[in-house]
Amino acid sequence: MNSRLKTRLAVWSVVAGVFVLGCVTGASLNSVYLQKAGAERTDARARRDKQAIFEEMKRALNLNETQSAEIRTIIDQTREDYRALRSDCRPRYEAMRQNARARIRALLTPEQQKLFDARNAERDAQRGEDDKGWR
Repeated sequence: MNSRLKTRLAVWSVVAGVFVLGCVTGASLNSVYLQKAGAERTDARARRDKQAIFEEMKRALNLNETQSAEIRTIIDQTREDYRALRSDCRPRYEAMRQNARARIRALLTPEQQKLFDARNAERDAQRGEDDKGWR
């Protein structure tokens, strides 16, 4: 192989490598964007759906304004009760999760532990984002 052919091959290899890296980066960023945008849309949709369900109940039961206001108060109070219950239970769930992780981690090699820890950190970050709407 002559030197000119080697140079051309090297140039095309670099171009292909940059293209592949661009594709991977673009796909990754797109995934992150869609994940965040999807979570925001889901929150907005959930609020709209709750309102639509309430409006449907109001219409189907032919509720007057007093009934509507009182039922809305009951729904809001119940939502707060659910949040309080979740807050009370969350430490127990977290303790069980951490116990299971520690038991699994003890079975892994140091290399596997690094991957396991990174994966768990990623999941914890995602769970934190998911839980924002419930607090």
